[in-house]
Amino acid sequence: MRISSYLSILTVLALAGCAEEPATVTTTTTTQQVTTTGPAQEVLATQPPPPVRVETQTVAPGPAYVWTSGYWRWTGNTYAWVPGTWVIRPRPAAVWVAGHWVRRPGGWAYVPGHWR
Repeated sequence: MRISSYLSILTVLALAGCAEEPATVTTTTTTQQVTTTGPAQEVLATQPPPPVRVETQTVAPGPAYVWTSGYWRWTGNTYAWVPGTWVIRPRPAAVWVAGHWVRRPGGWAYVPGHWR
């Protein structure tokens, strides 16, 4: 009887080590700077963009940051608002030129914002 008790206890202890730990999910957000080597293909919107929204500019996260205003992005059949954001100035004398929509034959084209 004593041996079967020991075997039962050993079996329970052995199986207790087989339990799985709960999985941990980690979410990582990364930001990357994209540099283009040439002009992008221009996409024409079939309707004029809505008026630019007036945004509340938050406090800059640091002295090297510049506010880039929001803009309307053409989705292929409608416009979607892209909110403004703070970006780090690439060099001390850099000036941000805001993106804007221009009328072209056959529609409207977006000229992206860029550093000058």
